[in-house]
Amino acid sequence: MSDYYKPNRKPDYNYGGPKWTLSRSKIDLFMECARCFYIDNRLGVARPPGFPFNLNSAVDALLKKELDTHRAQGTQHPLAKAYGLDAIPLAHERMDEWRNALNQGVKFVHPQTGLTVRGGVDDIWINKDGELIVIDYKATSKDGKIESLDEEWHRGYKRQIEIYQWLLRQNGFKVSDTGYWFYANAKKDREAFDGKLDFELTLVPYKGSTDWVDATLVALKECLDSEQIPAAGENCDYCRYREAAGKALQAQVSKAKSSNGVLGI
Repeated sequence: MSDYYKPNRKPDYNYGGPKWTLSRSKIDLFMECARCFYIDNRLGVARPPGFPFNLNSAVDALLKKELDTHRAQGTQHPLAKAYGLDAIPLAHERMDEWRNALNQGVKFVHPQTGLTVRGGVDDIWINKDGELIVIDYKATSKDGKIESLDEEWHRGYKRQIEIYQWLLRQNGFKVSDTGYWFYANAKKDREAFDGKLDFELTLVPYKGSTDWVDATLVALKECLDSEQIPAAGENCDYCRYREAAGKALQAQVSKAKSSNGVLGI
């Protein structure tokens, strides 16, 4: 049995269980495919996770250490200065808690649904007007300078920033509408690897809108409380796979029964 994927989680961590909470990623899953969301949170069978990108995790860890140095000193990161962003890393006693995506994060109990919503931020900066700025680290390796995120699949990145903005506002903070992706783009123009990577750092601004959050939480709660399995997402490859595999297995069972008179699998 694989230690990497455990399809059936403990009931305590399913919807209605004492340890279930609504993470930022679960909200994104609901918006991507309500059926996968329902199977995951109501029935307790999650999608197989993506393979972890350890290089990305290493970049995140090093960026956090670097930003924590400026946080402790109350100084501006050089990238913020280069972009004319008059902000410094927020020094707050709960930063470590807010950055703990697995167990804590920024939390808020949504009054209309009673759902505990949480999300672990990468970083938060504060500007001269006392507004908090959501910073989200991204690491990749692409040709050209990263200055915008306009592809359809970037919508999840945008919702990520917006959920963090919403959570911080619900906790009583003044939050800037504009958040930033702190991008580390590994360059490929070196003559040799030489055991190192050079990264081009950019700040990509995004003006978020959280108007969609409350209505989405209400719809999400209705989905969880229903006995009806929701429709599959229009572009959900996981649902397409389950449907195709199910039909193929059923056809094979019928074939085996007709030829042998017994169950074939």
